[in-house]
Amino acid sequence: MPGITGSDLARQMLQIKPEIPIILCTGYSEKIDPQKAEAIGIAKFLQKPISHKILLENIDRLLNKK
Repeated sequence: MPGITGSDLARQMLQIKPEIPIILCTGYSEKIDPQKAEAIGIAKFLQKPISHKILLENIDRLLNKK
């Protein structure tokens, strides 16, 4: 995304709506890791490549609080 990182976008979204469940999907990054994502309030951190099945399972878990 030009101009903003995913973690910065997540921070801004969580300031507006703290209960929103955010899944951050990223390739290799030195800026963010699972521990940093959790500290920000990101509900799930997934590293690419990820399958559709794994993504859908994680969406289902978050939306249904499993």
